[in-house]
Amino acid sequence: TENEDVRSLREMITYGLKGLAAYSKHANALMQDNEEVDAFIQSALAKLLDDSLGLDDLVALTLETGKYGVDGMALLDGANTGAYGNPEITEVNIGVRNNPGILVSGHDLKDLEQLLEQTKGTGVDVYTHSEMLPAHYYPAFKKYDNFVGNYGNAWWKQKEEFDFFNGPILMTTNCIVPPKDSYKDRLYTTGAAGYPGCTHIPGEIGEQKDFSAIIEHAKRCPAPTEIETGELIGGFAHAQVLALADQVVEAVKSGAIKKFVVMAGCDGRAKSRDYYTEFAKALPQDTVVLTAGCAKYRYNKLPLGDINGIPRVLDAGQCNDSYSLAVIALKLKEVFGLDDINDLPIIYNIAWYEQKAVIVLLALLYLGVKNIHLGPTLPAFLSPNVAKVLVENFGIAGIGTVEDDLKLFFSTNK
Repeated sequence: TENEDVRSLREMITYGLKGLAAYSKHANALMQDNEEVDAFIQSALAKLLDDSLGLDDLVALTLETGKYGVDGMALLDGANTGAYGNPEITEVNIGVRNNPGILVSGHDLKDLEQLLEQTKGTGVDVYTHSEMLPAHYYPAFKKYDNFVGNYGNAWWKQKEEFDFFNGPILMTTNCIVPPKDSYKDRLYTTGAAGYPGCTHIPGEIGEQKDFSAIIEHAKRCPAPTEIETGELIGGFAHAQVLALADQVVEAVKSGAIKKFVVMAGCDGRAKSRDYYTEFAKALPQDTVVLTAGCAKYRYNKLPLGDINGIPRVLDAGQCNDSYSLAVIALKLKEVFGLDDINDLPIIYNIAWYEQKAVIVLLALLYLGVKNIHLGPTLPAFLSPNVAKVLVENFGIAGIGTVEDDLKLFFSTNK
């Protein structure tokens, strides 16, 4: 595509469609689908090859992608909660026990359910890693005595952390870092994930998978080496937050909570992402962080305390649970009787990495959210003109220094 602005919009839409396809696939794993979302993905891909479409057409298609992004995330939210119940406030252990263990990473809750069923009574514990942490918040998984905690941090630390786990690791979706030889023979894949030289556990959507090989492997391994101790609190998806709505509204009306900061999104290894840790540390004490996705590992272990019993970091779950943050914002808009979602005391400072973050961004734009800050850098596929359109129409901006951004977000006229 020679025209850089057309190319920029086509690439942004493509990233969004990839994210939407990923979320649809997660819902499909729970036997749920949305024919309109599937049809839109196909029609949008066709339109990306249509050279008669101009910039205005592609800007409209970008926002339409955001609309179906909302629908796709609502589909997945309904699939997850329909199968496993509404997430609830939960304390998750980050230490270890003395039994051998299996570490589950990725996003696929159905794979986790099947593994937990098959490990019952075997003496093998199951731990979550990275984006699987929110599985602990679902009521249906609490019946498993061997579902014991979360091990490690965001995806990019797996090369150092997987060595210490000692047992086998099951990757259910993306976020595999090329494994070191020291644990490659312990890395199993399933579903859409795969890596050369690693054992793949077969099974299509709707089929029962046989996890006996990884369970037998675990029995031959020592227990995990403890790398952390303590607990994390999460489970603040929309149903749980709306159950606390009176408490939250009272805290806002009394001035105990002055602002919410949405710090959802993805984590990565770049040193520039330390910004999010420092930003969270520097936030005023009357500020609550709303988060989802693996970006939370930058600050979810900081001792940030609570406000009148409400934790200052409210974790809604996986990256797709950014939908919960939108539902919460829309509900608060209604509760406070506001005409515009942008009149809420909410700041958006989002860490982006790849296609799932792009569909979340487009969904927020479709819902009318303005002044979203994206970091640590703006996407390289934004041409200067497309970036200008986003800045002028939606107030999209990058991040600066922690000090400058705190002044920008918390100045008296905001």
